Amino acid sequence: MKDIPVHQLKERATSGLVIHRFLEGDMPKPDEPMGAHRDDHYLFFLLEGGSASMMNDFQEVSFEGSQLYYILPGQVHHRIKNFHAFGWFIAVDTMLLSPDYRNIFENQLIMQQPYRLTDVQFNQCKSLLNLLYEKYCEDESRTFYLPVVHSLLKSFIGMAACCFSHTGNPRLMTSRPAQLAQQFKKLLVEHVRGVKSPSAYANMLNVSETYLNEAVKKITGMSVSYWIQQELLLEAKRLLYYSQMNVKEIAHALGYEDHAYFSRLFKKTEGSTPLSFRNGYRK
Repeated sequence: MKDIPVHQLKERATSGLVIHRFLEGDMPKPDEPMGAHRDDHYLFFLLEGGSASMMNDFQEVSFEGSQLYYILPGQVHHRIKNFHAFGWFIAVDTMLLSPDYRNIFENQLIMQQPYRLTDVQFNQCKSLLNLLYEKYCEDESRTFYLPVVHSLLKSFIGMAACCFSHTGNPRLMTSRPAQLAQQFKKLLVEHVRGVKSPSAYANMLNVSETYLNEAVKKITGMSVSYWIQQELLLEAKRLLYYSQMNVKEIAHALGYEDHAYFSRLFKKTEGSTPLSFRNGYRK
């Protein structure tokens, strides 16, 4: 293996999410990654009972029933060890998380720990995931299939963000690269439509482009340019899904004067044209 593999959600799902309930001792599916890997999407775990563990960016994470945990895009992790546990696994396209929710999760960065749910929170999350799974398993051709599924998913993500918003510890010091990566991610969300140059973000942070790239790559495994491209693609996908703007208008809104170039870039990165993406998500 020359590099750590990156698994893409679009290869497994057309609806922007995958959800399933795992049982105690479940064996991995033939196509399920076993070794260290990254994902280009978020992962959420809700443990209903028992205990489990996993490696996430060199940290052994142990969690028990009634606990919630998540993994960020780009973090290196292994498959969950659920020999004595059962619960829920949810993979979510980043475009389905609002900037406010992403800010909550990404501010934890390498410090995220399992969150202990109260009995009320646990029952709410479990009921919501049961309903989400029921709707997720329905025929995708049904009227309003995706809007209903996405609405339920966003309710769960909102509940998770609310829980983790209270876990930050400002006294917990992180390394300089981790702090810099956090600051870069915040700036990127705010300025990606108008600022696409790695050197510009380095100037905003008063560091050299080389140092910023080294710091971001050390923490996330990916370069500054990679994250700029991913954020642009994410914003494009949001506009295609939520807005009524045409492709030319979206290209201009993202700072591309040549909409044909934008369409080629989108297809190269996403694997489909902007219109195919829009039609697929709105079917």
